[in-house]
Amino acid sequence: MTTIGLIHPGAMGASVGAAGTHNQHRVLWADADRSNETRERATRGKLEDCNSVANLVSESDVILSVCPPHAAEDVASEVIDCGYKGIFVEGNAIAPARSHVIADRITAAGARFVDGGIIGGPAWQAEAGTMFYLSGVDAPEIAALFDGSPLHTSVVSDQIGSASALKMVFAAYTKGSTALLTTILAVAEKQGVRANLEQQWGEAFTQKTHKQVAGNTAKAWRFTGEMEEIAATFAGAGFSDGFHLAAADIFSRLKDFKDTPATSIDQVLDELS
Repeated sequence: MTTIGLIHPGAMGASVGAAGTHNQHRVLWADADRSNETRERATRGKLEDCNSVANLVSESDVILSVCPPHAAEDVASEVIDCGYKGIFVEGNAIAPARSHVIADRITAAGARFVDGGIIGGPAWQAEAGTMFYLSGVDAPEIAALFDGSPLHTSVVSDQIGSASALKMVFAAYTKGSTALLTTILAVAEKQGVRANLEQQWGEAFTQKTHKQVAGNTAKAWRFTGEMEEIAATFAGAGFSDGFHLAAADIFSRLKDFKDTPATSIDQVLDELS
């Protein structure tokens, strides 16, 4: 049995932790100073409370970091400060270069590092098709923890940064296209030609677009940082970062929908205007 420590289980992280329990592994989290929503997710995932991050780190063979991109380095620092020597799995939506930075810090502190990228929604059920891509020399060991669980795994390579790169280029389209469509509708609304545009699009594409745009507002606050990481990935590969920085801007304008997601496209466009 492996003991897995999950720091700060969010909407995605809690489901990943729950998947880790399917092979009789022990999955820990730390309740101290967390919200009621986090506690509810941990309870749903059958995670074991160990009270503090220090306790979690001392008891864990594997640490899973699944958090918003902006918090990735803070989580790594917290683990390093607790003297961790096991395997640290960086499962966040960050640029490959940033994954390398964290890997260097983790390994310099005496621990091992696995790069990861999650594609899909929360993995409460196998039917969701959520993929956890992993890379690094210890990636197969982490993949094996989730055998037969609702979370599907795939080892990309033995190179740190490969899993992060795959996550970045995938989200560059899926979430980047949502930002583009949101902006197109906002501009068309301001120019007074939205009805004409939607007539040209046709009813099917228009309704699909409305659903895509309004359906992602609750997560827009997280997508801002992810777009910035994608921009850094593109720049690091020698391409322009402009499109995804613009996408980050449009998602940042929708951050107030975090607790009350939009119910219609008109509500989204009102917020942007």
